[in-house]
Amino acid sequence: MYISEDEVRAVLTYEALIPAIRMALIDYSAGLVEQPARMILRAGNAEGHRNGWFGVMPVIHGDVMGVKTVTFYPGNAELGVHTHMAIIELLDRATGAPLAVMDGRLITEMRTAAVSAAAFAALAPLHFDAPPTRFGIIGSGVQARAHVHALRLVWPELRDILIWSPTRAHAEACAAELGGGPAAIEEAAAADVVLTATLSTQPVLQGRWLKPDALVLAVGGIGPMNRELDDEVMHTCFLVAESRDCVARESGDVIGFGATIHAEIGEILARPGATVIPKTGRVLFKTVGMAIEDLTAARLVGKGRER
Repeated sequence: MYISEDEVRAVLTYEALIPAIRMALIDYSAGLVEQPARMILRAGNAEGHRNGWFGVMPVIHGDVMGVKTVTFYPGNAELGVHTHMAIIELLDRATGAPLAVMDGRLITEMRTAAVSAAAFAALAPLHFDAPPTRFGIIGSGVQARAHVHALRLVWPELRDILIWSPTRAHAEACAAELGGGPAAIEEAAAADVVLTATLSTQPVLQGRWLKPDALVLAVGGIGPMNRELDDEVMHTCFLVAESRDCVARESGDVIGFGATIHAEIGEILARPGATVIPKTGRVLFKTVGMAIEDLTAARLVGKGRER
């Protein structure tokens, strides 16, 4: 059975995905997920930043197994084509029988935002004395849009959305769609909560722009050589990782600075009082994406199709 992106869109909702992702992150930190390192091959299709890659992401959790094959071609942005594309296969753990094959592009988009939403819901009450209201977004692509849709479900106090893009017209279009406003990068970075979701290979967010108690959600800069955050951001933030192993291996921001990971989000979700999240200072949540998140979303799609 092949499930297209349109069919995924018809059944996958953030209302179901965010709590499912929350439980998956808890299970991951509890050692209940078998997930080897993502294998990546360079496509060799072009030079420099246009060189794409092909990744394979297997995982076993509960009664199912899964594998996502994903491509990332940064040069596609210049062609008006999605930079990320993927296919996910679900298999029965008991017999190995294939259960479904589905398009994974929208799943990748939505599960990334759902992870940030689950992390925000856990971290914000521990970090802020009063609920934050201003959201700054560095980037204007699919993740900017997805994060606003997901975060609105767990952040009812969200009032102001400030969007920066290196292309002003893109920021204006994204802001109009989301009910926000285009902003200078320094203004977006001075919000209570800041999302970095870019394809940049060099730091775009500077620590001197951040509020003293900012919460940063960083979803770009994936790859050992890529950076979204400058050294001051890394130096001044309490770092919470989606996965210690994955972030230490795949985040250029963490590798480049030599940052210490203070906690894993699944641990905080399971036991909010076990990790002391600082009230003063900044907090950074870093994610690079994991197969367990894709499997969790794909399982919801499969169940939704059965109804």
